[in-house]
Amino acid sequence: MTLVEHYVAMVRAFFEHLGADAASTLEHYARLAEPVLEQYGYLAVFGAVVVEGFGIPAPGQTMLMAGAILAARGGMSIEVLLGLALLAAVLGNTLGYLLGRWGGRLVLRKFGVSETRMQQVERLFNRYGGGIVFVGRFFDGLRQLSGIVAGALEMPWWKFSVFNLLGAAAWTALWGLGVYFLGQDIKTVFAVFHRIEPYLIVVSLLAVIVLLLYLRRGHKSPDTA
Repeated sequence: MTLVEHYVAMVRAFFEHLGADAASTLEHYARLAEPVLEQYGYLAVFGAVVVEGFGIPAPGQTMLMAGAILAARGGMSIEVLLGLALLAAVLGNTLGYLLGRWGGRLVLRKFGVSETRMQQVERLFNRYGGGIVFVGRFFDGLRQLSGIVAGALEMPWWKFSVFNLLGAAAWTALWGLGVYFLGQDIKTVFAVFHRIEPYLIVVSLLAVIVLLLYLRRGHKSPDTA
């Protein structure tokens, strides 16, 4: 299997195991990731973390956790793994931000979005967007979309960069260092995220849909005449 085929299989497994218990899910992820890490090493982790940052479903978190397990067994360097994961996380979301900044506005205009409505949402996002970018790093759905949305809504670059770096560092520490040092005990933390993640994915998608509908409703308003 190619690296892309491995990633596709792992993304499919993620959705298939959303309802399973956390312990069996974590073990299943580790089994799937092990041959990928053996074949591609650090590249598998770096690639998965980067591409999921700009909207493409990929097993970035799974690869980081599996890499930390392998590092604990002496199969990888934890320092190199964490450094590459942090770099990939920052880079991936930054690319997502740039995609949103350069193309998101154009797409929204093609949908007939009111400029007034857009500015209203921008003010709201600029106020609370930092927290969304930070927290979004820890959850699938938000992790893939937060950078793109931040760019499309023109969140200030410096503010995005600060919260992007903080979120990436905290995420890398939790699922990299946490797995490396805590081993089996990390399952308790993983169980909490695993339990609420399906609901958060649904909420994230609904929030995006509601946002688009809100923006779309203003396309016939007087300010666009």
